[in-house]
Amino acid sequence: MDDKRGCTWANSDPEMKKYHDYEWGRPVHDDRLLFEFLILEGAQAGLSWKTILLKRDAYRKAFDNFEPAKVAQYDDKKTKGLMANAGIIRNWRKIEAAVNNAKGVLEIQKEFGSFDEYVWGFVGGKSVKNEYNSMSEIPTESAKSRELSKDLKRRGFGFVGPTICYSFMQAVGLVNDHVKGCPFHG
Repeated sequence: MDDKRGCTWANSDPEMKKYHDYEWGRPVHDDRLLFEFLILEGAQAGLSWKTILLKRDAYRKAFDNFEPAKVAQYDDKKTKGLMANAGIIRNWRKIEAAVNNAKGVLEIQKEFGSFDEYVWGFVGGKSVKNEYNSMSEIPTESAKSRELSKDLKRRGFGFVGPTICYSFMQAVGLVNDHVKGCPFHG
């Protein structure tokens, strides 16, 4: 999809196009993958998604393939090791948030049965399909992302502001923001 009518952000390079065509906006119902996207979206704060996408494999290796039960057990030695890992974003607050968020995911799993049930509950279990004509119409946050952000923060999560939550919702298909001219809109 290389025309100007579609999701133009995806035309910048082959990796972005592949991500757009095969992942972005596709409904995700796997707790581990939902946790991965939540952490990666938080890691993106202040950076480009391309930067994070290129580091994704290094993140998977560094964070035990984003298994929440493993990440929740990280101690000071492990987090210091992560700070020395050049393959990931070496930001102490983001690393600390990933560990705390893993603990939060485990608590949510106990309460709701799965992280999937919890996050999809914010959209009534069904992907919200927006009808935007151009990328400039797409908001950076929504009422639902503000609601998700507020609840996650209440539960002790970090790097989950409304904009990060909206990006997360787009990434995992809670929201379909492929524009009308994109073949993946439908």
